[in-house]
Amino acid sequence: MKIPINTPIFGKEEINEVRAVLLEKSLTSSENAGGKRVQEFEKLLSKFVKSKYAVAVNSGTAALQAALYALDIKKGDEVLIPSFTFVATANAVVSVGATPVFVDILENYTMDPDDLSKKLTKKSKAIIPVHLYGNVAYMDEILEIANKHDLEIIEDACQSLGSTYKGKHSGTFSRLGCFSMYAAKVITSGEGGAIVADDKKLFEKLRKIRNHGMLHGYDTRILGFNLRLPEINAAIAKVQMKKLNKFIIQRRKNAKILTEFLSDLPIILPRERKGEMVNWYLYTIAAKKRDKIMRALNSVGIGAFPYYSTPVHKVPFYNNDLKLVVTEWAASNVLSLPIHPLVNIENIRQISKILHKGAVC
Repeated sequence: MKIPINTPIFGKEEINEVRAVLLEKSLTSSENAGGKRVQEFEKLLSKFVKSKYAVAVNSGTAALQAALYALDIKKGDEVLIPSFTFVATANAVVSVGATPVFVDILENYTMDPDDLSKKLTKKSKAIIPVHLYGNVAYMDEILEIANKHDLEIIEDACQSLGSTYKGKHSGTFSRLGCFSMYAAKVITSGEGGAIVADDKKLFEKLRKIRNHGMLHGYDTRILGFNLRLPEINAAIAKVQMKKLNKFIIQRRKNAKILTEFLSDLPIILPRERKGEMVNWYLYTIAAKKRDKIMRALNSVGIGAFPYYSTPVHKVPFYNNDLKLVVTEWAASNVLSLPIHPLVNIENIRQISKILHKGAVC
């Protein structure tokens, strides 16, 4: 039996919603407010994370781009980001003409506030902390730094929908938070993303940005693009939002069991810090013999994978000689294991058995 690292989980409800969209022939809408399902999804998302507004777009990358445009980040500006993330975080910065400045991470794989402080310059304009694997970044410290230096914050919460710290949802610690509904995420719409905000002016600006800068008809008022979320994708996302709590409960249950099974091994296990509740998008261990463990798991169909074996500053496009000690250690040692809702107790036992068979020692 194959156990993928993550997989979309659909039922009749999603199929029926998609069928309804097709029968209505309402595939998309260029209205400022978006289509019917887009608006329904946005309401569900904002209610869930307790934000005033949500703006749906067609990917998590588009969410980051729209947020950068909304905050007027442009050429000459520097945006501080962790290098240990998916490349979309950096690419979004480059796409608006700004320069990504790479920051090291801490033991929970999120941005190191001390290194962040060291990387600030007169050109620094914004910070994009990434809530990697569902772990909430050290937002208390990052917010303090941002306030002291008058910097904007955009939260890359693409992997952390449902994660909280001190009862507050990731994506809502700052003025703008970005989520993804890519096929492998905690919920999916196939491709899709969203930005949450409490600022009405930013909300209205984001709506225009996702729709060629238009408000009424072809009256382009600001620079914008086609970042709209199609109605079929929104229909899926709407149903998935209603299942999100259930998905997270199962992920947390699986993470707890797997931690218990692996607790006697000489590997670094992921743990929640005080006040944190993780959605467990990715359950990520660290081990010296990472590649050996991965081969053993993959050989029997278990989709273990290293996110990310190459930090962004080391990929060919960026090719930066910067030394980020913890980032480079993580890239060589991390391995994510499947704990999504379709993983059962026998699957977890199998994962544990393989790791105990000597792959770690």
